[in-house]
Amino acid sequence: MHRLRRSVRFSVNPFLDEDEVGANAFASRPSGTGLAVFFELAVEVVGRIESETGFVRNVVDIDAAVRQCVVPVFAAAVREHWRRGRHIDFSVLAGLLGRAWRLLDCCWAAVRVAQLRLQLNPYRSLAIDSEVAEMVYFSEKFEFAAMHKLWNDKLSAQRNIEVFGKCANPSGHGHNYTLEVTVKAPDGGAGLDVGRFEQIVDERVVAVLDHKNLNADVDYFAAVIPSIENLAVFAWDRLKGCLGQMELHCITVWETDRTCCSYYGP
Repeated sequence: MHRLRRSVRFSVNPFLDEDEVGANAFASRPSGTGLAVFFELAVEVVGRIESETGFVRNVVDIDAAVRQCVVPVFAAAVREHWRRGRHIDFSVLAGLLGRAWRLLDCCWAAVRVAQLRLQLNPYRSLAIDSEVAEMVYFSEKFEFAAMHKLWNDKLSAQRNIEVFGKCANPSGHGHNYTLEVTVKAPDGGAGLDVGRFEQIVDERVVAVLDHKNLNADVDYFAAVIPSIENLAVFAWDRLKGCLGQMELHCITVWETDRTCCSYYGP
């Protein structure tokens, strides 16, 4: 079986009854004239490769289904809440994702929807991977800068250089890290307190690591190699059991835009 993911971008202007369709799907279609609410919906489907096409599903079909079935649902909800002055909280968004799931899952016989992920901004997303409201995942990215040296005292100097290369530089080197924390949100997202969540992650992880020499300033890494794999474990251990009703699901650490590691617990 294969998993295929397609992201569809669209915008809704809450002040207008409908939006300009536009012609640039890379940016947003509908295009959202003027000030508009931007969405990016990632649709992941599971299925077998079609022998005739080599596709799991033609992405053109996914685009069309989202724009025909899902975009009107989001547009109607945004305009209704906006004009009534009502807040669109995470539980409302989770409900919209659930409706989108049911609409899309009826579109194709040969594939099934595996996950829907709504990108709320470049650093925050909400996802479901089943029709059950409890299976709502909230993700947010944080940043910190730190330096480290990758070195194992049990190995010879030559072996350390062979294994770690430039990362074994005796003076160390630095990274602008990105930390993504994903939690299972309670009550379909209704109990998610973003402000409190951010404060906990900042105090227990970011503030401990930011602008530090990881080898010298963080006790945990005195005996543990500060790789991104071990940084993910460190963040997990610092956050596990500290998020109230939110259940920790995954920690991902990037050290560059090409290298990251995700950890789902022991």
